[in-house]
Amino acid sequence: MTPEQLVAVASPKINALGSAFYFDVDTLERGKAAGLDGFRMYFLGRGGVLGDVEPAVVTSAFGWFAPELVTKIWTSAKALMGPREGAQLYQECAAALGRKKLAGVEGIATFCALAERVVSAADPAGLTLFAGWAAEPRADDAPARAMQLLAVLRELRGSAHLVAVLATGVSPQLAHYAKRPDMYQAFGYAEAPEVTDDDRAKLADAEALTDQLVLPAWRSLTHDEAETFAGLLDRIEAALA
Repeated sequence: MTPEQLVAVASPKINALGSAFYFDVDTLERGKAAGLDGFRMYFLGRGGVLGDVEPAVVTSAFGWFAPELVTKIWTSAKALMGPREGAQLYQECAAALGRKKLAGVEGIATFCALAERVVSAADPAGLTLFAGWAAEPRADDAPARAMQLLAVLRELRGSAHLVAVLATGVSPQLAHYAKRPDMYQAFGYAEAPEVTDDDRAKLADAEALTDQLVLPAWRSLTHDEAETFAGLLDRIEAALA
């Protein structure tokens, strides 16, 4: 399997699997115990790797949310818990889901070794949220570590995609509406923009550019290792289903 083939196969799966713990019932319960609802837990947990920053910094790193919503949720969340503490709690939630669901996955330690190599090979320049997540300490046990690494790999493509969208000249707001109109209002927006055929063409270019931006990291795996990684990803997907 070539790196290009692996990116095409793995990217949509990592997008889904890397966020599996975000609104998992156990994550929500841990947030509730800390006084955080699901949305504030998400903002603080995912953005807490940035530190105690101004809302504009979180808006920049997240990319897809309306600035007004970020200001409201981030400010109120960090009044309840420090961002770094929130980030650590989110890492623990990811680890907990991994231990719960992935302990029986054959080859999970191999998955971690290959995923770590991809993370280490990725250039973090311009990929702020990925850089923050990649720098976080990870669990020693493979099932927990695998779930954390899935989240890191998700941030790799997510951060690269934000760069790619901006490079094509499409606003994140329009890109978000074009891809997920059902989630548009939940991300803090009101009036829907008009999406033209030219916009759609540019967004297709952005997907291709995203692949190009992340490819160097995935080229750290040999063709045989890419096959192994894809197979292990299928096992993880089945275990988390």
